[in-house]
Amino acid sequence: MPKSVLEAIKLGLWEYEPPEVPSDEFDATGAMPGTKDKLKTLAQRAHDGLPLWHPLDRDDIEAAPPPRKPR
Repeated sequence: MPKSVLEAIKLGLWEYEPPEVPSDEFDATGAMPGTKDKLKTLAQRAHDGLPLWHPLDRDDIEAAPPPRKPR
């Protein structure tokens, strides 16, 4: 069983859906859409087998960045 969408594609499994991951288990990004930082975040999520999108990701130039989680 593939661990990520990237592995599934390499195996030719085009119908693969990664398991759902609760949004509190990975961080939202404040990177604006289309920026190198946003693309880097999406690539890392794909590599890690996480959903590409987080409900609190910044999706608009006028939207405020998501609140940071305390570490």
